[in-house]
Amino acid sequence: MTKLGRLMRLSARRSKYVLIVAGLLVVGIVAARIPALVESHYNRVLHAPPYDASPESRNLHSRLLIVDLHADSLLWGRNLLARSNRGHVDVPRLVDANVAVQVFTVVTKIPRGLNLDRNGDDTDLVTALAIGDRWPARTWGSLKQRALYQASRLQEMARDSHSSLVFVSTSAQLDQYLHDRQQHHGMVACVLGLEGAHALEGNINNVDELFEAGFRLVGLTHFFDNEFAGSSTGIHQHGLTSKGSELVRALEAHHILIDLAHASGPTIDDVTAMATRPVVVSHTGVRGTCDNPRNLSDEQIREVAKTGGVIGVGYWRMAVCGTDAASIARAIRYTVNIAGVEHVALGSDFDGSTVTPFDATGIVQITDALMKDGFTEGEIRLIMGENSLRVLRQSLP
Repeated sequence: MTKLGRLMRLSARRSKYVLIVAGLLVVGIVAARIPALVESHYNRVLHAPPYDASPESRNLHSRLLIVDLHADSLLWGRNLLARSNRGHVDVPRLVDANVAVQVFTVVTKIPRGLNLDRNGDDTDLVTALAIGDRWPARTWGSLKQRALYQASRLQEMARDSHSSLVFVSTSAQLDQYLHDRQQHHGMVACVLGLEGAHALEGNINNVDELFEAGFRLVGLTHFFDNEFAGSSTGIHQHGLTSKGSELVRALEAHHILIDLAHASGPTIDDVTAMATRPVVVSHTGVRGTCDNPRNLSDEQIREVAKTGGVIGVGYWRMAVCGTDAASIARAIRYTVNIAGVEHVALGSDFDGSTVTPFDATGIVQITDALMKDGFTEGEIRLIMGENSLRVLRQSLP
């Protein structure tokens, strides 16, 4: 081969490598934007801030201890310490909203083609998000590793927050945080939850590992049935399996709250019948104001209340059949009438692929709507957070 030929061949080879590298960079850039693009599409608000409320409501709101039992913000890869122009929740917006405690719940698997009737477990959308957001390779095929990774991110953000985000996993830590918050404004506590026991990968012994990672609330199901329990939107919608009964006992022994959001009717019946500690429904609607299979019946509301637990009323349309704070207040009023004011709480489902009337800074509109509905200050204090604090104190180790 001539010298010119060798040079031409070397040049072509270099050009090929340049194209490959450029292509990989483009793929990487596009993949990295997947979570942001998906979240911008799914986690929207109907009205942009700032949000209106009466001076009286703002004054009361500033004096409340507010707890939200459910946000899926960890799924989307945002740094929650920084104010964002997408999604519903980050620490600066929670501080602005005077939220004292936020439960961040980890999502590990979402089937394609979600509906309110029947969903199988043979597809998964989280894998694409995990790869696109460059989660560790161990998370791509393991639901447990996805849960542990998201837990580690929340703990890391808390460590880096200079005490603006406080990770709470014991009742003593919760009490210490509430004492410190009286002295220093601009603090939010976070509690870690799991949305769906399928992340245990069928092994109840994995409860130990999740407990050590800081999980203190576990939902038995998400959108589909699993080895432990039936989902309200699963294929079979059965109750607890024998392994599920073992899981309930294991969770109670670890002082982990059992969350019945997304659970089938038979699962709710089975768990509330055997529970020896309070259970919660972290985010839901009620059929009395919004009749669909995902929401709770009157009897299910009563069953949860009998355990001493709380029902977190959500903010999205399919929960409350409305698009404003008045719709949320209407669902709260109905639930109070059935269960009593001591068993009703907030469960936004912020950042849960939901469209809500407002982002976290608009929670004041719920206070405003409750005042307009005739709730007393004491009742509003209970609903907006003190009921949830009571259950957390009773349940955390």
